[in-house]
Amino acid sequence: MIDLYFMRENPQLFRDAILKKEPGFDVDRLIVLDKQLREAQRVAEDIRHRRKNIAAQGTSQPISDQTREQARELHQQLKECEQSIETLNTEFKNLYLFCPNIPSNDVPTGNKESNLVVKTYGTKPEFSFQPQHHVSLNEKLAWFDFAAGARLAGSQFVWYNTEGASLIYTLSLLMAQHNQKHGYALVFPPYLVNEAALEGAAQFPKFRDAVYSVRDEDLYLIPTSEMSLTAFYRDHVFAQEDLPVRMTALTSCFRREAGGYGSSERGLIRIHQFEKAELYTFCTPEQAAAEHERMINCAEELLQKLGLHYRISLLAAQDSSFPAAKTYDLEVWMPGQQEYREVSSSSLCSDFQARRSAIKYKTSAGAKSQLVYTLNTSSLALPRIMVALMETYQQADGSITLPEILNSVTWHRKST
Repeated sequence: MIDLYFMRENPQLFRDAILKKEPGFDVDRLIVLDKQLREAQRVAEDIRHRRKNIAAQGTSQPISDQTREQARELHQQLKECEQSIETLNTEFKNLYLFCPNIPSNDVPTGNKESNLVVKTYGTKPEFSFQPQHHVSLNEKLAWFDFAAGARLAGSQFVWYNTEGASLIYTLSLLMAQHNQKHGYALVFPPYLVNEAALEGAAQFPKFRDAVYSVRDEDLYLIPTSEMSLTAFYRDHVFAQEDLPVRMTALTSCFRREAGGYGSSERGLIRIHQFEKAELYTFCTPEQAAAEHERMINCAEELLQKLGLHYRISLLAAQDSSFPAAKTYDLEVWMPGQQEYREVSSSSLCSDFQARRSAIKYKTSAGAKSQLVYTLNTSSLALPRIMVALMETYQQADGSITLPEILNSVTWHRKST
């Protein structure tokens, strides 16, 4: 959630910042509701104070008929005022939870067309033949099977056969080991979380329709492990010396949104269930910029190890994620599609999620607690990396020659 103190003290700056991120958001209504709610609360408190004074009079002297009538009137006024507060508070909270985070000053104005490429690594691979789309390559390879996935679960679910499954597991191990070497503690969260976890991470209520729910339970399948990792420290106060806290998780992710994006995103580009390694950090505001760079470097090195050509884009305000103050996308070149595809999104969320989840830190034992900053980065989305590898390392005969690093991945338990 955004800082209400900033909104109250800088209404025009706040208005401009929110509309930069989400032009359709009713920011003026939020400002008005906040004023009306605070005024109603002030009036209610004044009525309570007057009723208390009347009650105090009754302990030292007889109550007159006029005073009794005044007390009855105040009782009715308080009842009406409290009803008004309840109505205003409901409308305010509903709108407040839909308010996006304020974008950083260096975030470009606009939507996708205004995204700014800030770095390019490597060059586009060249072929002596017309490179194929991964769906066409799979007709011969049979690494994955959408028909089988549909029989089991429905459209846009996928079954991985031996070679495809082996590649997913190998990539998983590579990413887990790599992220640990970069200082991220490996954790394994549940795939199901409650509503409080989703609201705290800013998935609910705005994106409720994109999440799978469990019938008759207050449980939901995670759209990303970001939700679980945020919630792990809900209502927690760190000691400043314990920050930053860095974690990595490799989970399946579940999203109902797949299937509505057209033929350009066919195949493994957008599916209902996919595997993803996530980086997550809790830190102080002063540490955030360096931690963001650290996360991006970690994800970049994976792409470099895999020999993939990519670029990094700073997303414009309207294209960045709802809780993010600043988002970079790492986009890999897909030769069979002749375009770049996002394989990692790296977001600095400032104190937006921490305010919703009550995650704070103290500089000393007696100091006032302050909100932490949260950051998250995909490192990386496995099905899209599979696509990039298939299309980048395809041969003229339709076979795939994967990079040597994948042959050297072995699992070992890290000593403690």
